[in-house]
Amino acid sequence: MKPKTRLPSLYVQVLAAIALGVLLGWLRPEIGVAMKPLGDGFVKLIKMLIGPIVFTTVTVGIAGMKDLKKVGRVGGKAVLWFELMTTIALVIGLVMAHLVKPGAGIHASVDKIDTGALDKTLAAPRPHGLVEHVLAIIPDSFVGAFVQGDVLAILLLAVLMGTALAGLGERGAPVVTLLEQFATAVFAVVGIVMRLAPIGAFGAMAFTIGKYGVGTLGSLAKMMGAFYATALLFVFVVLGLVMRSLGLSIVRLLKYLKEELVIVLGTSSSESALPRLMGKLEALGCSPSVVRLVVPTGYSFNLDGTAIYLTMAALFVAQALDVQLSPGDEIRLLLVLLLTSKGAAGVTGSGFVTLAATLSTTGSVPVAGITLLLGIDRFMSEARALTNIIGNAVATIVVARWEKELDLEKAKATLKA
Repeated sequence: MKPKTRLPSLYVQVLAAIALGVLLGWLRPEIGVAMKPLGDGFVKLIKMLIGPIVFTTVTVGIAGMKDLKKVGRVGGKAVLWFELMTTIALVIGLVMAHLVKPGAGIHASVDKIDTGALDKTLAAPRPHGLVEHVLAIIPDSFVGAFVQGDVLAILLLAVLMGTALAGLGERGAPVVTLLEQFATAVFAVVGIVMRLAPIGAFGAMAFTIGKYGVGTLGSLAKMMGAFYATALLFVFVVLGLVMRSLGLSIVRLLKYLKEELVIVLGTSSSESALPRLMGKLEALGCSPSVVRLVVPTGYSFNLDGTAIYLTMAALFVAQALDVQLSPGDEIRLLLVLLLTSKGAAGVTGSGFVTLAATLSTTGSVPVAGITLLLGIDRFMSEARALTNIIGNAVATIVVARWEKELDLEKAKATLKA
């Protein structure tokens, strides 16, 4: 009997796929562009499962806490941490944009910018102001939230359902059991879909290099370099200090999550690794109830990478168009971003759409100026997505430790291994 041929780990497969995608996009760009459906298809498969995963895990997580005071306490701590980290990320992006001045010297003119590529991006109406944003979260129907794939609306339904089931006690136990079984089935489907990750990563990378090329990025390389450097600064300094305060290492956490990070790198979508991230954090020693509440919530409310990008991109456009922003303009921009960044889903291109919505809300920077970023936005989405997922992993560990529901010794041993 012949021994079974063992395939390389998913980590190696995805890395190889990314390398092949870059090679194809560089050598045969027309074929690389044609590979786009492979990347889009994989991300769509993952997005198809996000709604059921968020609903079941958050509902079961809240219902499993029994004590509604604990639900409020954990949720409150998570939101507090999210706001703190988002604010720090926004401010760091703003400061770095002032120091590096990535848009200085471009001297672009709004009149000469071709905004045709923005028509589709800005066509859909977006809410303005706090009241409109809150109302936009409430779905028209229970099923409608899932049909539209609105994560914030699904999250709202899950919180309400979980709270109701926790209040019902034993009478709600059969429903909780059913949801747990359904969640198990959904995660089994995720396991099947993840086998296609190398194909998705190959298609996405081949398309990116084939369409935009590498040589065309020279004039905008300063913005890309500044953004990547700022993202690294945030991860290794800010999040690194947070992990050190817990007696853990950010470098070891990154090694522990290497497969998830490579998947995100290939697909430019932090959502693509959400199911695996939750499993890894539970295996690390975080309480399942905390993981199931904090991680899905963080995917809508704790997008550190997107926050850094938004402030840097806004100032890049202002500098490129020679628009002088007053301190008041920048403070207003930060306040609006604290709100609009919450609606930026962890999928490719969402940061760009959020930037357009923010600039149209503040009015201090011409929205048409973001056309300057079209060519490089896709190349920065990887850093956004990677920073987002790392930020959510650290946030979950922090909240679990805050709640005394982190097995610290197990976490240390797991990361060392």
